Amino acid sequence: MIDRPLILFVPGLLAKPEPQAHRDALFRCLLAGLRRHDEKVALDIAANLHCFDVVSWTYDFYREHRDIGLDLEAIDAVIAQAEATARDKAEASSWKRRLARLVFSAADVMPFLIPYITDDRLELHLRDLRRYQRNQNEIGEHVRQMLKMPLRAAAESGRPVLLIAHSMGSIIAWDSLWQMSHNERDHVHINTLLTMGSPLGQRFVQRRLQGFREEGGERYPLGIDRWVNLAAIGDLTAVDAELADDFGEMVKRGLVSAIDDRKLHNYFRLDGVLNVHAEYGYLANPVTAGIVADWWASLRAPQDSAE
Repeated sequence: MIDRPLILFVPGLLAKPEPQAHRDALFRCLLAGLRRHDEKVALDIAANLHCFDVVSWTYDFYREHRDIGLDLEAIDAVIAQAEATARDKAEASSWKRRLARLVFSAADVMPFLIPYITDDRLELHLRDLRRYQRNQNEIGEHVRQMLKMPLRAAAESGRPVLLIAHSMGSIIAWDSLWQMSHNERDHVHINTLLTMGSPLGQRFVQRRLQGFREEGGERYPLGIDRWVNLAAIGDLTAVDAELADDFGEMVKRGLVSAIDDRKLHNYFRLDGVLNVHAEYGYLANPVTAGIVADWWASLRAPQDSAE
C-alpha cells in the first residue's frame, strides 16, 4: 500500500467541539459507515491512526467551542442506524422542504429576494460568509492557511490525499486550492475531492470564489484528479445539488477527470429533529463509505497485484 494516505476533513460554519473531541466523533462516524460497507478497509483505516485529520478552523473564526456533550447521543444514534427510515425519507422530501428549495433557488437567481426570505439562522450564515469573503482582519487568509499547511506537508512527503469538504468547507477548499495552484505555484495533488452539502452550485457563492474573474483555465484550481459531490435530499445549503453543469469546463479542459454528483439521505437527528445537512450524518452514510472505501482500495492495488 502507498505510504501514509491522508483523509483531510474541512468542516463548515458554526462553532465546533474542541479539536480532538471533534476529530474523534467525525472519525467514529466515518468508520461506522465503512464497517458496514467493507470491514477490511475499515480495519485498515482504523489501524492508521494518523490517516484522518481535521482542519479545525472554526475556533479561530468564532473564538468558542461547541460542547460535544450536546451531540453525543445523536452521534451514537446515527452510528447505530444503518440507513434512512421511511420517516426520514418522508421528512426530507416534505412539501415544506420542497417549497423552501424553490424559494431559495429563486433567490439565488434574483438576489433582491434574499432579505425577504432570511431567518435569523440564515442571516447569521450570510454574515459569517461575508466576513470570510471580505477577509475581515485577515480571517479569510488565516482560515485558508490552516488548510494549505497540511496540503503542503502531504505534497512534500508524497502522501495521497482524499480531501473531504463539508458545506462552507468546500468554499475554503476551492479558494485554497486556487491560490496554491495560481498565486503560490504549489504542486498540490488531490487524489479525490469529496464535497458534501456544498453551496458551490449557488451563483451568489460562485461570483465570490477565488478565480471567478479570470478567463479560461485560470478560473479553476489545479491538481484535482477526481471530484465527487454529495448532496442530501432536502439539504437547502446544497440547493443546487449538481455541480457538474456549473464546473463542467474543468472536465473539458482536462483539469479533473470527472465531476460525479450523487444524492443521498442524511438521517442525522439532533433532539429528534432531522438535520439533513449535518456533517456527522454525511460521514456515517453508506454512500460516503463506498467512495472512501474505493479510494482506499485503489491505493492498495499496486501492493495487492505484487502479492
